[in-house]
Amino acid sequence: MDWQSKLYTLPGILIGLTVHECCHALCAWKLGDSTAKDQGRITLNPLKHIDIIGFVFIMLAGFGWAKPVQFNPENLSRYRRDKALIAAAGPFSNLVLGIVFSLILRWLLFALADDNSNFAEIIIYVLFYSAAINFGLFVFNLLPIPPLDGSHIIFSGLNLSPQTESMFMKIGMPLLFIILIVQNFADITILPIGWIVMVMVNLFL
Repeated sequence: MDWQSKLYTLPGILIGLTVHECCHALCAWKLGDSTAKDQGRITLNPLKHIDIIGFVFIMLAGFGWAKPVQFNPENLSRYRRDKALIAAAGPFSNLVLGIVFSLILRWLLFALADDNSNFAEIIIYVLFYSAAINFGLFVFNLLPIPPLDGSHIIFSGLNLSPQTESMFMKIGMPLLFIILIVQNFADITILPIGWIVMVMVNLFL
């Protein structure tokens, strides 16, 4: 992907990460914990959620991270259930965004069918990448690999000791990085996220 295409992805990345983290924080607050709210994380201001190093990784390597939302388990009435709900709130917000961007793109492709201007082309590219990125965030974050949201959802349904869960978390991070690095730089498909994303985009176009 060239730098012009990377610029087209910026709105989708910023919106996707911001809404993702904001929904984590909002869900935690609704379930009784105000930690993230007190930290100013219930906001659509990207500066409150973007991690600079993680953002650079996204732009250069195609994967990265935002600032994780913190919550206090002691403030949750049903810890395992609430932990799963908080974890799920982020990726499912991206699913909604992906559908919304796809439907807008579908309408614009029809409305701008006879418009060959550069502006129309840019809008279409931005919407396409925004839809694809948010579907990608949905699929990627639901992978059951620590520290992704999918692992928190899975662990919430298992009766694991804190020590065992902590061990998986320590193993998961380097494992995830190895998989992503090998997939990105060795051109080997280990996680077929791109294929799934394209199926989802085409489903709503």
